[in-house]
Amino acid sequence: MPPYETLPYRPCAGITVFNAQGLVFIGRRASGPEHIDETHVWQMPQGGIDDDEDPYQAALRELYEETSISSVEKLGEIRDWLRYDIPRDIVGQAWKGKFRGQKQKWYALRFTGDESEIDIATPGGGKHKPEFIAWRWEKLDRLPDLVVPFKRPTYEAVVEAFAPYT
Repeated sequence: MPPYETLPYRPCAGITVFNAQGLVFIGRRASGPEHIDETHVWQMPQGGIDDDEDPYQAALRELYEETSISSVEKLGEIRDWLRYDIPRDIVGQAWKGKFRGQKQKWYALRFTGDESEIDIATPGGGKHKPEFIAWRWEKLDRLPDLVVPFKRPTYEAVVEAFAPYT
């Protein structure tokens, strides 16, 4: 594996989905080498951007693949890319050691559907492997305390940028 410092960042889209009450969708991760305890296993939907894919279209695709949510309207986005590094001791376990972390383009969306649309057990019509084993609506400002510590600065930036949508 190349030296950690020379590894690139994986392009990724992050999605903050607000309900009508201003709460945010979070999912409890099914697994992952970064999960160190039962508290820091929650996150918002996110996923990789394919080569030549528009980041916003990737966000919509990833949201559907992880939650089956498609009834949304765009509220806003963070113009800059946010980055985080994964801990060195797990870099070989995540993404086959190809990346040192992620650079993420974040979008705020309003959920306009009925909660019956949300399906984390057979997401995307059953065409995708479940990534979450539970979900709930949560206050935006609580999210940094629920995510793995190395993602906390990213979540703090998202909270600050999207606070007007609560």
